[in-house]
Amino acid sequence: MTYGGKNEVKETKIELLNLNYKNFKMDLDEDIKAMFDPFSIIVNELKGFREPIPKDKPVRKLIYSLPDSWYSKKTTIIEEKSLKELKLDVLKGSLFTPEMMMSKGKKIEEKVIVNMNVALKSSTSQQEDSSGEE
Repeated sequence: MTYGGKNEVKETKIELLNLNYKNFKMDLDEDIKAMFDPFSIIVNELKGFREPIPKDKPVRKLIYSLPDSWYSKKTTIIEEKSLKELKLDVLKGSLFTPEMMMSKGKKIEEKVIVNMNVALKSSTSQQEDSSGEE
């Protein structure tokens, strides 16, 4: 009874899961994997309680849960794919690709900034050395 045998406990768990599902959003500093894992748990637990979830509902929910920075990718997925046929795993893959590209771009950008700072420090040091000699 403690772990869901009683109807009241089951109903409460289902209500909480539905609330979590309804309020689900991706945080701005969150990556796709960090977003997908808790969402998958919510969906799987709802299915475990035999809650009817239309096939395309989780896909739509995830797409619309993405922050505004993902606007162009959301639009592309909505326009190019049939959301009724799209599976969560395929959506996950579609979202991982641009995220990997963005993170690679950030790493390259960070490297360039670090290298620029080193170059600026080096040229500043050389100017200080030459002005110190005078």
